Amino acid sequence: MAAAATMAAAARELALRAGASDMEEEEGPLGGGPGLQEPLQLGELDITSDGFILDEVDVHIQANLEDELVKEALKTGVDLRHYSKQVELELQQIEQKSIQDYIQESENIASLHNQITACDAVLERMEQMLGAFQSDLSSISSEIRTLQEQSGAMNIRLRNRQAVRGKLGELVDGLVVPSALVTAILEAPVTEPGFLEQLQELDAKAAAVREQEARGTAACADVRGVLDRLRVKYEEVAEKDDLMGVEDTAKKGFFSKPSLRSRNTIFTLGTRGSVISPTELEAPILVPHTAQRGEQRYPFEALFRSQHYALLDNSCREYLFICEFFVVSGPAAHDLFHAVMGRTLSMTLKHLESYLIDCYDAIAVFLCIHIVLRFRNIAAKRDVPALDRYWEQVLALLWPRFELILEMNVQSVRSTDPQRLGGLDTRPHYITRRYAEFSSALVSINQTVPNERTMQLLGQLQVEVENFVLRVAAEFSSRKEQLVFLINNYDMMLGVLMERAADDSKEVESFQQLLNARTQLKMPSTWGYIGTSLTKPPARDPGTASPGKEFIEELLSPPFGGLVAFVKEAEALIEHGQAERLRGEEARVTQLIRGFGSSWKSSVESLSQDVMRSFTNFRNGTSIIQGALTQLIQLYHRFHRVLSQPQLRALPARAELINIHHLMVELKKHKPNF
Repeated sequence: MAAAATMAAAARELALRAGASDMEEEEGPLGGGPGLQEPLQLGELDITSDGFILDEVDVHIQANLEDELVKEALKTGVDLRHYSKQVELELQQIEQKSIQDYIQESENIASLHNQITACDAVLERMEQMLGAFQSDLSSISSEIRTLQEQSGAMNIRLRNRQAVRGKLGELVDGLVVPSALVTAILEAPVTEPGFLEQLQELDAKAAAVREQEARGTAACADVRGVLDRLRVKYEEVAEKDDLMGVEDTAKKGFFSKPSLRSRNTIFTLGTRGSVISPTELEAPILVPHTAQRGEQRYPFEALFRSQHYALLDNSCREYLFICEFFVVSGPAAHDLFHAVMGRTLSMTLKHLESYLIDCYDAIAVFLCIHIVLRFRNIAAKRDVPALDRYWEQVLALLWPRFELILEMNVQSVRSTDPQRLGGLDTRPHYITRRYAEFSSALVSINQTVPNERTMQLLGQLQVEVENFVLRVAAEFSSRKEQLVFLINNYDMMLGVLMERAADDSKEVESFQQLLNARTQLKMPSTWGYIGTSLTKPPARDPGTASPGKEFIEELLSPPFGGLVAFVKEAEALIEHGQAERLRGEEARVTQLIRGFGSSWKSSVESLSQDVMRSFTNFRNGTSIIQGALTQLIQLYHRFHRVLSQPQLRALPARAELINIHHLMVELKKHKPNF
């Protein structure tokens, strides 16, 4: 078609050129014939120029002559005008056919147009929907920001309320005297194990009230009277049989009456230590007839302080009066003073000596010793040396009695037979509680004026108590019960010592080092390894195993013993290069995987409940549970590593293994909080 069009164009050009030549012959040259006007002035465009037309035509003719079809037409003598008309006719026919094709496809074109229009409508609706969705997202985003701000404010209020509730809860718990405590002190027999626990709680309540009174808490006035009346119930005078190692259940003679008081109060300091405080030491003396009319009862050290404070005050006044009135000093003043006060001092010494013969209250005697030491300092400050000899005589009576009572307590603990103690349980034993209270009482009193002999006797007592704990633990048939008993008793003794004595005193450091050497327990919150391995005879402690760690192993053994045994065996085989022997353990491994997956949750729950029932100190129980759960995670992680060995890697049951991170998340739910 292109060649035909080219030939047609060439033919038309030739025809035009031929027509132009004929016209020139008939009319003459342009601008030369008669009647013709001057050429048009078109500037540089000269369309009448023959050179312009012929040059262009020559270029087209030359280009067309090069075409193959034109060459072929010229060779064959084809009439170019006829050929041009024919080509134009063919072009018209083709154009008509094209129009007919468009007419035939008009319906499809209209349908396509309608579809495009419908698509435009759908896209417009989608654009509207997306715009609405964008606006909704904007509103939701603002609502989320508002909720976040509200949530943050609520969290702050919650934390503040929890902090206030915690502090108020501690304050209220420390001050409130529960009805169970009152009932136990007033009505329960003193031989009941719960009586001792209630006495300990009463002592803690009194200490808390004193602390809050010092801070100016008005609520203390509501409970002070109740605590004072309860304290009168158990403050009694110690007797010969009231020794640390004497059993509460020991039988008296056939005709003797049972004791209606608790021996444990004899070893508890309570509020008795206030007698040597600066305010109480020089408080007004007790007037006998006035004190008899009241219901309050006074321990011996309070009467001793009142009597000797009166003696100190009157002696100082008398000595100074003698020196001033008689104008004497030195030995002469001493002679006159003893002539006046000698019989009084002798009577006081004789009364004290007669009382000490039947006194077995070591705390009372020790308090009297410190009262004398303080009164001696007061006399020295007042420059009254006339009482120096009297103070030495009083101390010569008090110190031997105190040492004798301590030695009696040491011997009583040494000779205690655990089989005669009746029913045993894993809670702290009342003898170890007596020791803890007694030792902390003497240490707290001894802090101001340390005495080496006292610390030596307390050291002997401590050794005997530790041996006693081992002897009692040996009476339990279960190793688990033995460990629980050891942990509870060591924890209780160390806790009482840390609570009652100053943290920076040498005595407390000594006790802490001695107890930590056995227990490896860091108080008050960190649970370490517990000290001894129980063997017979109980007086020695040759083992180095840790009851804390051993207890965790005992705790995990029933539910996970098979897993523990397999992991240890498999690791030993891998370590010795015998991992090929694991190929015969497929059935055992499969059973362990499925057994663990089906029972580990119930086992952990039972384990947690068992621990919290076993330990009297919830914080220790919490630490042991955390240690057990940590060891369980480590054990299962080691199990995973064993199963990753090539000998067990293709085991189908490996797909049933619990993910270690999922296990950790689940075990955190069992972590108790106190």
